[in-house]
Amino acid sequence: MIGKLKGLIDSYGEDFVLLDVGGVGYQVHCSARTLQHLPSPGEAAVLSIETYVREDQIKLFGFRTDQEREWFRLLQTVQGVGAKVALAVLGTLAPSDLANAIALRDKAAVARTPGVGPKVAERIVTELKDKAPAFANVDPAVVHLAGAVDDQRAPRPVADAISALVNLGYGQPQAAAAIASASRSAGENAETAQLIRLGLKELAK
Repeated sequence: MIGKLKGLIDSYGEDFVLLDVGGVGYQVHCSARTLQHLPSPGEAAVLSIETYVREDQIKLFGFRTDQEREWFRLLQTVQGVGAKVALAVLGTLAPSDLANAIALRDKAAVARTPGVGPKVAERIVTELKDKAPAFANVDPAVVHLAGAVDDQRAPRPVADAISALVNLGYGQPQAAAAIASASRSAGENAETAQLIRLGLKELAK
């Protein structure tokens, strides 16, 4: 099983790169994001590889980092997500951004992927929500709050304050982060209006 390839870029295709390793050309399928970051033909490159062996073909998928490859595997554990969709998601969102989006239940960010509709985005966020926080670089309190809002467990003033900020045009993750900070400083018994006011101050910083 091939796990890594180091060689020279021979040429590029629409969704793959031909990597010359000791005179052997390996066709490696990559996300658009990975292809954009690879060097020009003739230059050296290293790719983490995921090898798919089928009855009628062997297919190689290449990634700039082991973490990206791990997300490729994780995404395919979700019902309805195959290799093509997983690559498309990783072409739209960097691994850290994908982790943050899932941790914050930001279905809209995942749904920006071409070919990924709201239902598939919902499944990705729901089924991977327990795995994403380990990769995410957001405040655990914000992750907890986003989950509580999504599951309708958040206190009413908090949920209403987040909803108000979203209605003002802020994204759900931004609003959740601002209100999480506001509720920390205002205390558990804060009213909606106070949370909104403090949340807007946070967003203005």
